[in-house]
Amino acid sequence: MSNSVSDDPTAGAAEGGVDSAPLGLVPMTPEQDGRPARVRIQRRVEWAQTDAAGHHHWSSVLHWAEQAETVLHERLGIAGRTFGREPRVHLSMDFSGRLYFRDLVEIEIWVRQVGTSSVRYAFTVTRAGEPAASGEMVAVHVDAGSGRPQPWPQDLRDALTGGGEQVPELVGAG
Repeated sequence: MSNSVSDDPTAGAAEGGVDSAPLGLVPMTPEQDGRPARVRIQRRVEWAQTDAAGHHHWSSVLHWAEQAETVLHERLGIAGRTFGREPRVHLSMDFSGRLYFRDLVEIEIWVRQVGTSSVRYAFTVTRAGEPAASGEMVAVHVDAGSGRPQPWPQDLRDALTGGGEQVPELVGAG
């Protein structure tokens, strides 16, 4: 069984390969044998993400983690049901290296734990294989109307806990 809504593995992909998936279109992902969902993305450090010291601003790490989470949910085919329904309730980050303008960074995010209504993600940010930051964020699944915590529907829980490694989103050459 695939997490795809299309038989075409390039559905929603940019020319030249799979690099993103709009809502509702998920690149084909091999069967994952029940491993927790995870994905890797690449980004370049942009000028606006640097500070007066010349290296990345701490908040860019959170933005990249959220971008990776977005790709993960798109790849799992659940983004339309989770966006706007997972407010953050906890965040922790550790910094171990500096990143500079135009550095190519890799962000990996994975599901560490799914509770009754919460999900704990872990993430890392690296440059050329060297760690730059790591952290965890916890979100809570809420009812769209009331904003109150709501247990995960079983299909969303299954996607998060058993979605396995998803197709990465890679930056092209240049």
